[in-house]
Amino acid sequence: MSFNSFSEFLSMGGHGLYVWLSYGLGVIIILGNLIAPLQAGKRLRAQLTRRLIRESKGS
Repeated sequence: MSFNSFSEFLSMGGHGLYVWLSYGLGVIIILGNLIAPLQAGKRLRAQLTRRLIRESKGS
């Protein structure tokens, strides 16, 4: 498919809204799949740190 201008490229022959929304949704999902485990790991490390401190004070 060949485009004569940038606006034609963005409109994708009248399907631009669907094309760009699907790309955007894909990027959001990929970023979520990268960020969620990092945040979960950070929360887990904080929980374990608090637990270790609590247990060391009890001994």
